[in-house]
Amino acid sequence: MHIYKVGGAVRDRLLGRPVSDIDWLVVGATVEEMLAKGYRPVGADFPVFLHPKTGEEYALARTERKSGRGYGGFTFHASPDVTLEEDLIRRDLTINAMAEDEAGTVYDPHCGKNDLDQRILRHVSPAFAEDPLRVLRVARFAARYAPLGFRVADETLELMRQISVSGELQALTAERSWKEIERALMEAQPQVFFQVLRACGALQELLPELDEDAQALATLEQAALHAHPLHIRWACLLHALAPASIKSVNQRLKAPRECQELALLTGECLAQGNQALTLPAAALLELLQKFDVYRRPQRFEDFIAVCEMAALGDGEASYPQAEYLRGAAAAVRAVDVKPLVQAGLTGQALGEALKGERLKALQAYQQD
Repeated sequence: MHIYKVGGAVRDRLLGRPVSDIDWLVVGATVEEMLAKGYRPVGADFPVFLHPKTGEEYALARTERKSGRGYGGFTFHASPDVTLEEDLIRRDLTINAMAEDEAGTVYDPHCGKNDLDQRILRHVSPAFAEDPLRVLRVARFAARYAPLGFRVADETLELMRQISVSGELQALTAERSWKEIERALMEAQPQVFFQVLRACGALQELLPELDEDAQALATLEQAALHAHPLHIRWACLLHALAPASIKSVNQRLKAPRECQELALLTGECLAQGNQALTLPAAALLELLQKFDVYRRPQRFEDFIAVCEMAALGDGEASYPQAEYLRGAAAAVRAVDVKPLVQAGLTGQALGEALKGERLKALQAYQQD
């Protein structure tokens, strides 16, 4: 029985990056032996165990065979006879197919260290093409390591093209696709993820609405540079699409509610935000009320952030509408409802009177 660190832990240590999660591989053991040592089984598809003290995951060495469509169409075989080399060859990229033993010796049968040094993302074997999810994974790694100068190997990009035209990407569930997209959006250069997908034809299959939208990627790049959270990055990516297209993408990928909501509101209101400096008071009030700036001020602030990133992505040096919109929101929030209530107004009459006072506040704000 031999235990190795594998995958990302070895890769990132060699790159000098922080190692957060460690994947452990056990070679030469049976399920019974693992149970006897106190490991707790958790794997549904193949034998994975939790360490009795650390709680870290330990997987038995395994091989796999394609048995159906999609990323889940595989049959796994785990036994003490499966070697380290047999387990590593089923992995996606050479830089993820290295192992390290307890003495610190690195096992690198597929030249992953050389590809790390050359800054190349290269597939391990032709079996790469059997799993369509790997198209998204490679694009995500390209986004993560773009700051270090990594690029996708030509032959790997060609395999990704073959997968894209094969129809296999359509077998990916919305949940699996979104998980990769979500992680990619939070990388240092998320626009690279979509650039790689476009280069291999996968963007046309998964997000055809964005296939010709270069400005969306420039806006997303700005959102990453400004360290914005996920829902703002998602809205930045979709900001230039028509509301109907945004709704379609949201539903197809089952994006989280916060992401869906901000993206759709941005698509509906971006033009008004950009025209804020010249909007009549009534139109400006309508915009503010659509975002419910009284009870949900942060949502309007998020919208302003997307508008600002879009302007920067379009080459503008600044976005003066941002402070103007914030001031307008503060002006209407400052209107006190108490005098109207004390005057005996209720129901619809109160609502109309409050709206009128807020309109006056905006007119005064514009005059100032």
